Amino acid sequence: MRKLASIQVINGIEPIEGADRIELCHVLGWQCVANRGEFKQGDKCIYFEIDSFLPIKPQFEFLRTKSYKKTELMGEGFKIRTMKFRGQISQGLIQPLTAFPELSANLETGTDVTEILDVKEWEIEERATTGGTIVGDLPQDVPHTDETRVQACPELIQEFAGLEYYISTKMDGSSHSISIDQNGFHVTGHNYEYKDDGTSDFFKLAKERGYETKMRNYIENNQLQTLTIQGEFCAPGIQKNRLRLAKPEWFVFTVRIDGKRVGLSKMQEICTELGLTTVPIEEVGTDLPSKYPTVEALLARSDGEYPNGGKKEGIVIRPTEPVFSALISASLSMKVVNNNYLLKNED
Repeated sequence: MRKLASIQVINGIEPIEGADRIELCHVLGWQCVANRGEFKQGDKCIYFEIDSFLPIKPQFEFLRTKSYKKTELMGEGFKIRTMKFRGQISQGLIQPLTAFPELSANLETGTDVTEILDVKEWEIEERATTGGTIVGDLPQDVPHTDETRVQACPELIQEFAGLEYYISTKMDGSSHSISIDQNGFHVTGHNYEYKDDGTSDFFKLAKERGYETKMRNYIENNQLQTLTIQGEFCAPGIQKNRLRLAKPEWFVFTVRIDGKRVGLSKMQEICTELGLTTVPIEEVGTDLPSKYPTVEALLARSDGEYPNGGKKEGIVIRPTEPVFSALISASLSMKVVNNNYLLKNED
């Protein structure tokens, strides 16, 4: 589960040119604008990640002017997003532990305090309505598709040392998956499974393209138990259609066979056989840290535009063959979200 609010340490402080009352504080691989003198290097703090939705509490009232949101889906609160102050990007929010009496000053660095502080992950209505009618939680073989942002765990860069890696384009849409197991054919969104009752645009696409039949044939021909295919559903009406598509498309980024994620070549092979479109593969190389040794280098690499001109959301980096990472307790993978995209497109 994503740590939306956690105990972290200020690992650097820089002045902001022309600013007397604010300065730049570094936490993990992020940079946040804070009141000048509020923190010292080495201080513990509470770091709230981008996309955190903070409850209505007195400690957060200073955010009301620029961050207050109210929707039917989320209710009332304050959304943390990328912002710009005096030419400097601020990515998240840092607060002193003393502002929250329910937290002990002795909490260890990295402690997750998301639930204690009643912080939720921001969701928008577009993402919530593309699926259809919910029939249950995700099936066992369909994991959540959240990738760890490199700024949240800069140490991940070194985990790619000596490995062959690939960089794919992060498509800007809604996460949807299809899978077949002993219980049948499943169509899911980011959090739930949906039923075929005519309310799901993605289910409609899956039926039109015969995905179930194609997958069943592949399973039978290869004597498999389960097959799960995960991708990004992009279309007019989803995420403001920043890819500028004229009709819906589904871009595959993960294939799992019998519970295990396959490598790049196998994923491409399966997608070709089933007539599926993968996410664009931008680069394949060896020893990522030698080419992109820092968060800043990867942020620069993530910049760009989609083929039709919309600002690109970013990139995803994985080994060409799955490797387990103890840092994230999952297969090694990370995303790098384009700062220019965040500034241009976040609400």
